[in-house]
Amino acid sequence: MAGALNTVVGLAAYPILFWVLLPFKMHYLVILAITQVFCITFSFITNKLLVFKTAGNYLREYGKFIIFHLFYFGFNLIALPALVELAKLSPVWAQSFLAVFIIITSYFWHSRVTFIKSAER
Repeated sequence: MAGALNTVVGLAAYPILFWVLLPFKMHYLVILAITQVFCITFSFITNKLLVFKTAGNYLREYGKFIIFHLFYFGFNLIALPALVELAKLSPVWAQSFLAVFIIITSYFWHSRVTFIKSAER
């Protein structure tokens, strides 16, 4: 259930913010940054509380969570303009494609690195 919720929020947040902020002439990469802050925070809370159900270790787990997402944010800052400017995809479609890739790989990182229970360390 949490995975589905994170997927919906992760896939919907950028297009919604893009269309809402379009009248303000906000650059699509600024919208990406705003979306990332919201989605990363939302995803950490749902993953910690609903998926992996780990107790305590908030700062350590959040640090590992952020490392993964900062790496992908950097990747995204390069890949999104490449898909928009070079491949001529719309920012919404390009970001949706990238979001699916990030969603799939994030589960593997978080299940093996971020939310390892104490006995598994």
